[in-house]
Amino acid sequence: MAELEGLEFGKSDFVLLDEVTMEQFMDNLKLRFEKGRIYTFIGEVVVSVNPYKHLDIYGKEVIEDYRGRELYENPPHLFAVADAAYKAMKRRAKDTCIVISGESGAGKTEASKYIMQYIAAITNPNQRAEVESVKNVLLKSNCVLEAFGNAKTNRNDNSSRFGKYMDINFNFNGDPTGGHINNYLLEKINQHLYVLFVQVLRGGSDELLKSLYLQRDPAEYAYTSQGASASNNDSLCHKAVMAALKVIGFTTEEISSIYKILSTILHLGNLQFTSDGEHVVLVGEDTVKHISELTSTEPENTRKALLYRTVATGGGEVIEKGHNEQEASYGRDAFAKALYERLFAWIVGRINSVIEVKDYNPALHGKNTVIGVLDIYGFEIFDNNSFEQFCINYCNEKLQQLFIELILRQEQDEYQREGITWQHIEYFNNQIIVDLVEQPHKGIISILDEACLTAGKVTDTVCLDSMNKKLGQHPHYTSRKLCPGDKTMEFNRDFRIRHYAGDVTYSVEGFLDKNKDPLFQDFKRLMYNSSDHVLKEMWPDGKMSITEVTKRPLTAATLFKNSIIALVDKLACKEPYYVRCIKPNEVKSPLLFDDGRCQHQVAYLGLLENVRVRRAGFAYRQPYARFLQRYKMTCEYTWPNHLMSTDQEAVEAIVNQHGFEDDVAYGHTKLFVRTPRTLFTLEQERAALIPILVLFLQKVWRGALARMRCRKIRAIYTIMAHYKCYKVKAHFWEVERRFANVRNMADYGKSVEWPTPPAALMQFHRITQWWARQLIKNIPPSDMAEVRAKVAALSALSGERVDWGYSRAWERDYLAKDSPLMSTTFVRITKELKNKDQYSQVLFSCSVRMLNWFNNTKDRALLITDKHIYRLEPKKHFKVQKRISLDTVVGVSVTSGSDQMVALHTASQDDFLVHLQRGQLNPNQDRVGELVGSLTDHFTRGLTEYTVSMINISMN
Repeated sequence: MAELEGLEFGKSDFVLLDEVTMEQFMDNLKLRFEKGRIYTFIGEVVVSVNPYKHLDIYGKEVIEDYRGRELYENPPHLFAVADAAYKAMKRRAKDTCIVISGESGAGKTEASKYIMQYIAAITNPNQRAEVESVKNVLLKSNCVLEAFGNAKTNRNDNSSRFGKYMDINFNFNGDPTGGHINNYLLEKINQHLYVLFVQVLRGGSDELLKSLYLQRDPAEYAYTSQGASASNNDSLCHKAVMAALKVIGFTTEEISSIYKILSTILHLGNLQFTSDGEHVVLVGEDTVKHISELTSTEPENTRKALLYRTVATGGGEVIEKGHNEQEASYGRDAFAKALYERLFAWIVGRINSVIEVKDYNPALHGKNTVIGVLDIYGFEIFDNNSFEQFCINYCNEKLQQLFIELILRQEQDEYQREGITWQHIEYFNNQIIVDLVEQPHKGIISILDEACLTAGKVTDTVCLDSMNKKLGQHPHYTSRKLCPGDKTMEFNRDFRIRHYAGDVTYSVEGFLDKNKDPLFQDFKRLMYNSSDHVLKEMWPDGKMSITEVTKRPLTAATLFKNSIIALVDKLACKEPYYVRCIKPNEVKSPLLFDDGRCQHQVAYLGLLENVRVRRAGFAYRQPYARFLQRYKMTCEYTWPNHLMSTDQEAVEAIVNQHGFEDDVAYGHTKLFVRTPRTLFTLEQERAALIPILVLFLQKVWRGALARMRCRKIRAIYTIMAHYKCYKVKAHFWEVERRFANVRNMADYGKSVEWPTPPAALMQFHRITQWWARQLIKNIPPSDMAEVRAKVAALSALSGERVDWGYSRAWERDYLAKDSPLMSTTFVRITKELKNKDQYSQVLFSCSVRMLNWFNNTKDRALLITDKHIYRLEPKKHFKVQKRISLDTVVGVSVTSGSDQMVALHTASQDDFLVHLQRGQLNPNQDRVGELVGSLTDHFTRGLTEYTVSMINISMN
């Protein structure tokens, strides 16, 4: 089932019709045509209706939609059949073929081109040069064969007048490696106007036409004067054909020979004969000279071949017998027909020599598989049906026989393979019609051959009498003599065959001439002796001399019969796929659907029989996994995934839940559904559930997308935050680097330029610089020492100590201020020490309590100057108990709590461990920060960098 087509477009598969009647079939076909759906399935057969307009359904996007998909997964299309044939060939290493049939104008040639285009598009993703070359030649060969083998008829402007079967060879990778083309029954040149002649006349350059002695107007030539209407595409088509010949590999010399042969044929058509008493003479010797020049022969030999016939007598004597006007005209036309026929066969052979698989070794390259594409004329019923229509309709009888047999055999083989009971199907077996034509000694072809081989004057009427005698009792043969009351036939001219596709009346006139080889041996020898090696190659039978006794050549009908039998045998060993083309009207309108015309084609194409064969057993079959994947949402036990041991059990659960167990059969690998109604019910329920599931999936997916987006945004912001942090740190590192040595500079860093801050710090930088200037501007010089000490303490303590006295004024020399009774004594002692030790200032003084080795506490005083550290005894008038040089201090340790413990570390490991006293006036003062800040500021400002690096402020 094609998911993308609704019921408004009709049934996409004729097997799913409610009833298999001609009325329902035609209604569905017409509805789909009017809705622009030109393709419809019958199982694995595609029915194609010519739309007579361009449809945008063959582009790259459409090719990708069908690539690797099953037939029922997409709407009916040529690409679906092409892909099915390719997959069967590649997966199962089985040769396949695509048979395209239908009457003239039904679109067979276009269908074959689209199939070739699809196969070329899906193969060789690596674009290897040699494989691309093979594909290009295969595609270009279509262009060349169309130009040489298509003609303008009263029913079709570009009708294929030959049958073409192309084998495309693939290697084990599924890449095309070559091919081979067979052609069947090219119709004679004066029967139809081949489009190439008009393309050369209208599209060739002036220099080319002059060299070929041609005029541009097709009406000047007998073979192109009828129906040669002007077309704007002739010049473009001519260029395309010439370009295709070069791509395929035709040399410049070969293309020149092709031009010469085509122009020779046109000149031959204009040759006229007249009687001059007992002899026949040519009208216009210039034309003969042109023909001899173009064919690279002697003018005299060319003239003799046209006017005389060389005959060998029984005694070996060679005589020349002159033609009468009728015989000369007959020989001229036969020569022109043979020239074109052999040119076409040579071109096909030349293409085959280019595209054939070369240097193939199965042991090295693996199995070589084949896809065959058959584009062959469909059944034809004209007002006047001649030998060509007889051969064409015989070909269609053979193909119809193969079609029915293969379809039935495929059905039977599949049922047997799957273990399904097979029910015999009654169908029309057209073997009786095939025997009527080809049966040895009794068939029409044998009667024609016998008449052609009989000595003496045997006419078409005599041949008709012979058929009446031998076939008079045949149920599918009749004539006016056998049925005198039927006035639709003429006496001694017409006979009728009741084909599977309908009754066809044939005119026997010309049957014998078209069946036997009408070409005189003189023309064959003339062409073989040409100095143009291409032309000589086309006429190998001209090598024999006139006296050589040769076996009579096979007749045209026998050659055609043998080629069709070989074709059928070739198709029978392949897995077939069919494209049945239908012509909707005779006026090439994209809007008109002629019911009667289409119904006739449906009948003779055997499409209803095909539907009945498909419906006789089971209308629909699908592997369990595929069926389960499509319909599992309709059953609670299989959605979203089943827990059963096999897919078959899960499918049985779906079928049983819907009550269809009496309408299905279970094969080994597939489910078989008998009636379309079961499938429609499942499809309707599935269609109702799809929107619900889609909404659910959309919800889940949107949530997943939102979460992914959120994670990405978080990651982005994290990266941004870290990057901003890095930029800020980098800025301060740069500030620190630039201002590291300003103390040693004369202007104390006034000339140092501040680095440009990052965007994140721009506003902060402006504010802090301004605020810092405002703060510093208002600080009196007497307070700068305190500010520096507090800044030093802030840096040293690094926020580890919660309260370190930054909010109060720092007095530093507390012994001189805490106790009025003792301050006088202390001031006196400091003056004495200053005179003695020559220090400049007191950094810090404070009452402390010390703990000795015996766990006893003592009250002492601590005095720190810029030279020494003193331990004084207050009760003995601040007597110095201990003096150490400040230079020996290497570190200070304080705690992070609110206690006042301080350890001063010295290089001699004679450390000071003291507890600072808060004082009587301010019992809550924290003096640890003041001590640390004073020492840090002093060392930072007054000592060398090495000494500063040795000072360690630690927090315990």
